[in-house]
Amino acid sequence: MNIVDMTRGKPAKLMLKFALPVVLTNLGQQLYMIVDAAIVGRGVGVDALAAVGCTDWTYWIILWSVQVMTQGFATFVSRYFGRRDYQKMNQTITMSFLLSLIIGAAFTLAGMGLARPVLAAMDTPANILDDAVVYLSTMAAGTLVVTGYNLAGSILRAFGDVKSPLWAMIIAALLNIALDLVFVMVFKWGVFGAALATGLSQTVGAGMPLLWFLSRSNNSALHFTRTRIELGAILKASANGSSEMMSSVSASITGILYNLQLMKYAGEDGVGACGVVMYAAFIFLGIFVGYSTGSAPVMGYHYGAQNHAEIKNVLKKSLTLLAASAVVLTALAMLFARTLSKLFIGYDANLLEMTTHAFTICSIPFLFMWFNIYTSSFFTALNDGMV
Repeated sequence: MNIVDMTRGKPAKLMLKFALPVVLTNLGQQLYMIVDAAIVGRGVGVDALAAVGCTDWTYWIILWSVQVMTQGFATFVSRYFGRRDYQKMNQTITMSFLLSLIIGAAFTLAGMGLARPVLAAMDTPANILDDAVVYLSTMAAGTLVVTGYNLAGSILRAFGDVKSPLWAMIIAALLNIALDLVFVMVFKWGVFGAALATGLSQTVGAGMPLLWFLSRSNNSALHFTRTRIELGAILKASANGSSEMMSSVSASITGILYNLQLMKYAGEDGVGACGVVMYAAFIFLGIFVGYSTGSAPVMGYHYGAQNHAEIKNVLKKSLTLLAASAVVLTALAMLFARTLSKLFIGYDANLLEMTTHAFTICSIPFLFMWFNIYTSSFFTALNDGMV
């Protein structure tokens, strides 16, 4: 593990140096469900793809709620590191891991127990309901692992170590692809095989950084220490991540409402097309989210060290870079809408046309949504999530 003091050196250069691996890590995390959808669609069929698509937004409410907590704690950790308050820093790290165990276990039980009632309440068609329940409950079973993975990655990035989470993600993503092919294409386990492959690969990805925290070879400033659960700190961390929470939950609810209407007017094909558009869009949005997440520790460091001039400098350059990137990414998304859609449903001509048309329309907001994504992360880094 490579811990870096990001209060030293030019912040703009550090931002680019450390944001790129975070972008790649974020894109790699999107691969899990993208690979599931692509292999399930080709290996099982459109109904199975629709079953996976029905569950995604519901599962992401759980996943994004976890990320809100981990991002909020990581911001506090980076601030304490900037102030050189190592005792408080390690207490916060330990408390965040203890809390993640509790919350991860609660989400796991809730997700597994409520999968069928929730999907039935969403009017999931009978012909795909059983597959949807299997996929959602299996994915929910791995929530504890996902919580640990996101928290460990967020804390390591808060110390400038972006390479370790990247390597953990690369190994886990490659394992996920291999297991997907074996479980779905060879063993014919359907949506259960896809979800199981994701869970096992994420377990490997989470285990690597977690083992380092517990290792005797860890000679850095990061250590578990005696602490206690502090309600005030938990509320502050949660409030600090409130902007990401509002964006994530509103996106999930909107996606669920989309599926309800699409199922009514376009059937399983409509839900399948919407799912493919979502997966493809996340490839582009992952760049914005990755850069914003990667830049947050730099902001947190300099905010803790009271280097306000550097914060303003980095903010200006980041806004310029992201605005230019948005134009390029929007053009690429519209240009390759058919090519990306074909990766998922090239076997169905009518569904391909529907998906290509939808993705072309949904590419337009890329011009604007980067601003919300970045400023949300920016204020979270300044411990002002309510703005």
